[in-house]
Amino acid sequence: MRFGVFYELQLPKPWNEGDEHRMFREALDQVVLADQLGIDYAWEVEHHFLEEYSHSSAPEVFLAAAAAKTENIRLAHGIRQVIPAYNHPARTAETIATLDLISDGRVDFGIGEGATRLELGAFGIAAKTKRAMSLEAAEQIANMMVMEPYPGFEGESFSMPCRNVLPKPLQRPHPPMWMACTNRDTIRVAARNGLGALAFSFLNPEEAQTWSQIYYDIIKSDECVPLGHCVNANIAVVSAFSVHEDRLEAIRRGQEGFEFFGYALQSLVARDTVPGHTALWEQFQADRAEKNEALLAQAKSEDPTQFSHAAGIGTPDDLIDHLVELQSSGVDQVILMQQAGRNRHDHICEALELFAQAVLPKLTSGREEREARKAEELAPYIAAAMARKVRMAPLEEHEIPIVRASAERAQVNQGSAERDSSS
Repeated sequence: MRFGVFYELQLPKPWNEGDEHRMFREALDQVVLADQLGIDYAWEVEHHFLEEYSHSSAPEVFLAAAAAKTENIRLAHGIRQVIPAYNHPARTAETIATLDLISDGRVDFGIGEGATRLELGAFGIAAKTKRAMSLEAAEQIANMMVMEPYPGFEGESFSMPCRNVLPKPLQRPHPPMWMACTNRDTIRVAARNGLGALAFSFLNPEEAQTWSQIYYDIIKSDECVPLGHCVNANIAVVSAFSVHEDRLEAIRRGQEGFEFFGYALQSLVARDTVPGHTALWEQFQADRAEKNEALLAQAKSEDPTQFSHAAGIGTPDDLIDHLVELQSSGVDQVILMQQAGRNRHDHICEALELFAQAVLPKLTSGREEREARKAEELAPYIAAAMARKVRMAPLEEHEIPIVRASAERAQVNQGSAERDSSS
């Protein structure tokens, strides 16, 4: 099993001078620590205008900074908004390839579309067509990273003439591609397109096994027609994370942040928002007050081991049990959601260090052999899927258009062409 750390860059109010700067610096320090500890991935989201929920509106900048400070950890867009109204596909292809080059080939490229009215409405994106626009753009981004020159495109969501999109990524044909998934339907979409599944839902082992079965059945079937130029057959799921030798201390350090993550996400989808005047943390605390009293009473009971908490929060043994269950369910990677709510930087670092010392070795032993067996098993299915892919036809040499240096010169050449055709 592989492991990652996850960043929404949450910053609940009230905001004090320097809070954003501190949050970014601490997040970078955590990625550096994760790299040193042998954690495999650092996943960074892209969201816009979601005030207390996410300050990660320019993940390419954050990941580039992380690339300069790390050596081995993979730098993963989880996800980049690929709909052209957010980011033009050519700019995404350029950004992904540049990051791949400066990181020595450590980039993973997750695609997504956004879900909140705050984001979709600001960029003029229709909710009914966002999935189709996302997949259309993602396919062309993959083509741009591979083809030289890119032949051009006339689509539903964007058009672009022939250009040679540069630079090209270090990883060939392009970095592994993933898709954000929140339900069984999107798991099917990811599998049909040969994309890794980023399951941004907190799954129990039974549901994880169902998702895995659906996903890998499609990967092995005729339904799988790759969107990109390779198949990334992997499932990653997000898990709550807080680990301490004392279970109650782990809960005290991590449970509130985990609950705020879900509360804020639900609120942004279901509640009205006044930009610049959010009070998510305040509302969360008020809604949680009665529950806090019941939890405190339970913590003081004779059996504190039953104190309520999310899977992924507890002692090293608790985490090992949780992760082994997910691994047995067919999950390939668990992404640890440590930066949430007001979780403290020092607590996060201590948890990562304890995880690396007491948990990681139990889950990574024999990993390379298991991954090799999986690759061997899937190889014929992936080859068959790649054979089904309908590839964009490259232009013949004589079909590549000449881009005139000026409008005046283009008009002169057009006039000459018209005279030649009439003579």
